[in-house]
Amino acid sequence: MKDFASSDASEVKRAAALIRSGELVAFPTETVYGLGANALDILAVEKIYAVKGRPAGSPLIVHVDSIEMARTLVRDWPENAEKLARKFWPGPLTLVLPKEPHVPDRLTAGLDTVGIRVPSNAIALALIREAGVPIAAPSANRFTELSPTTAQHVRETLGDRVAMVLDGGHTTVGIESTVLSLAGTGAILLRPGMVSQADIEAVIGPIRVSRSAETAAHPAPGMHPRHYSPRTPLVLVDDGILPAGKGIYLWLRHQVDSARSVKMPDDPRAYASILYEKLHEADAEHLDWIAVETPPQDASWTAIRDRLERAAAR
Repeated sequence: MKDFASSDASEVKRAAALIRSGELVAFPTETVYGLGANALDILAVEKIYAVKGRPAGSPLIVHVDSIEMARTLVRDWPENAEKLARKFWPGPLTLVLPKEPHVPDRLTAGLDTVGIRVPSNAIALALIREAGVPIAAPSANRFTELSPTTAQHVRETLGDRVAMVLDGGHTTVGIESTVLSLAGTGAILLRPGMVSQADIEAVIGPIRVSRSAETAAHPAPGMHPRHYSPRTPLVLVDDGILPAGKGIYLWLRHQVDSARSVKMPDDPRAYASILYEKLHEADAEHLDWIAVETPPQDASWTAIRDRLERAAAR
């Protein structure tokens, strides 16, 4: 991520004006680049779904600049929401809570809940504050495809279908936020991320882990069986056993001398921060396959395994 410079201020002002006028703006967060629109403008929200090719049953996450703005969108703010927001915001944790009536049903896939977070990125926060509205922002890519971690990824994927792309350099976390529902009895982890189950449980106690049925409106984004996928077929491999043909191998423990390969970091946070970048680079070569060594079963790798398993689904 590049530092927020004075030269960015005019770009943010222009982007905020576009958001207020109902246009789409791609912008950086600490996780991935988001495709942003005024969350309370139904027509702008419709543009997000159209540009992404996103199905109606997949809700959007809303980005806000503070707990105070978050509370204007929900009709219930339990003690656990306050604890988690104080601990992890700004940061890559999305909280799902019962929505206020003025939050459009189109935004939430018809569900009575809305996912909200405060991003930990200076440009994102400046954009929300300058726009003066909550910003709905799924990843700035086509639905189920590889998420963007640079402005160039957005331009290559969406081209001129967005009014503006704010360039904030590389994202830092590198994969999408953790999503936790606090809308019912008890807390339910809907999507793993780099704020881990253990991190959350250290603050509010035990939580459940759930996945939605494929046929239902998903309670969180990123729950489609196939997601985060490069166009090149991605396969998960063990013990360095690779498919036939030409490809690129992202490995941790088992190197194969005969293959074109990329050694990935042993630390899960460092791995996550470059995963999509490396997949974008490999995808651009239009080879037969991208092979990725299956990550460890340790809990600290849960979010990375989730992304790779969905990326490999066919």
